Amino acid sequence: MQKVFENCYDLDKKCYETYGLTEDILMENAARGMAEYIKTHFKTGASVLIVVGSGNNGADGIVLARQLNGLYDVRLFVTFGVHSEMAKIQLKRTQKSGVKVVTKMSDADIVVDALFGAGLNRELDESSVAYVQKMNAYKSFKIACDIPTGIDSKGRLAPIAFKADVTISMGAHKETLYLDEAKDYVGEIIRVNLGIEPEYYENHSNTYVLEVGDLKLPTRNRQNSHKGNFGHAAIFCGEKEGAGIIAGMASASFGAGLTTLLVHEKVSPPSYLMHSTVVPENASALAIGMGLGGYFEQEFLEKYVLDSHLPIVLDADAFMSKELLSILEQKDREIVITPHPKEFSIMWKILTDESITVEEIQSKRFEMVRLFNAKYPHVTLLLKGANTLIVQEEKCYINPLGCSKLSKGGSGDVLSGLIVALLAQGYTGIEAAVQGSLALVMAANNYEGASYAMLPTDIIEQISLLEVKN
Repeated sequence: MQKVFENCYDLDKKCYETYGLTEDILMENAARGMAEYIKTHFKTGASVLIVVGSGNNGADGIVLARQLNGLYDVRLFVTFGVHSEMAKIQLKRTQKSGVKVVTKMSDADIVVDALFGAGLNRELDESSVAYVQKMNAYKSFKIACDIPTGIDSKGRLAPIAFKADVTISMGAHKETLYLDEAKDYVGEIIRVNLGIEPEYYENHSNTYVLEVGDLKLPTRNRQNSHKGNFGHAAIFCGEKEGAGIIAGMASASFGAGLTTLLVHEKVSPPSYLMHSTVVPENASALAIGMGLGGYFEQEFLEKYVLDSHLPIVLDADAFMSKELLSILEQKDREIVITPHPKEFSIMWKILTDESITVEEIQSKRFEMVRLFNAKYPHVTLLLKGANTLIVQEEKCYINPLGCSKLSKGGSGDVLSGLIVALLAQGYTGIEAAVQGSLALVMAANNYEGASYAMLPTDIIEQISLLEVKN
């Protein structure tokens, strides 16, 4: 995992004041990071159109033009003249080195967007919109310098934004690149350093982006063992019994020694799942909410859920129940909640009596999970989305590895099953949420069928095939 920051202004300032690195040096290294990417992925002689703005993001693009000149067919297009002092200096240097400054944009093998970057804090004007539209229309491979034009410093989208294949983030990872709205515009996110290693450049951060290598699968290194050594997950199977069965299948496939479905009457799950009308005495974790409806009486829920001490996952219908949400007040219990934005909206209204729309939640996802965390710091919140956010005790983890294959009913039930399986095996809430989330997305990414065809059972099958060295 790597640290993520709201912005890099303080980090750059530290370079100037502590290490004596000038703005000029940082700019040279920012451009070098982009140049190395191009040199690694494209043959010498390819055409490169670099579209630059008037500020320091534009200056990064101007330096890139100089660094690539001679190896590539470089065309530098300056949109609005140059205003920042560094942009003026870099343009003079670049012109002296013989870079071709063009007066019209034209398609190229590679288009680099260096219009605004992290500095955008206003709506795009008509000219900027026209430039972005033209760049997007090209069939080029598209690279964004730091942040695609049209995504502001808070991650909000303008009516149009540059649609990058790759975004090269300068110095550190930035939160703005990991909001759901930006997902279809940033492409692959690559961080490059500015002439100093991250351990010296970065400050403390409580926000991290997860990577494939962070997945740690359940292990069974102990040979002298039995099913009781690996926990017992109890999953409430409600009105829509399929949701509970899917969660149970996922739990059994992710290491839980035993998995029991809690039912009123007999259901027909796979033969490896047990079912019971009461929570087994040896249960070690609970999951409730998936397809729950009004299936269980209040007295039953009070006895086996509200008055229990067992680690618990709350999902789906649980976020509509004031009684079940009262569990969040229990500070001596491992609690994981897994709402999608609509469910979070409903839950927030019940908990705070404040109304917030799904659109508002999506536009300030980091702010909302931190507000929740301030109120319930002991609870692990997993807010589903294109970039899943997981927060507990002020630490926030971003899982950006998901895909649209998961946009289908039942995927969330699989996730709940994975998390409760880990809770049953003794994982903490934050560990279970992080590892369950990583396993879900990596299993989905490994599915080789059509993107629209993946079923929850396909995810579960891929879960059993995951291989990561722990």
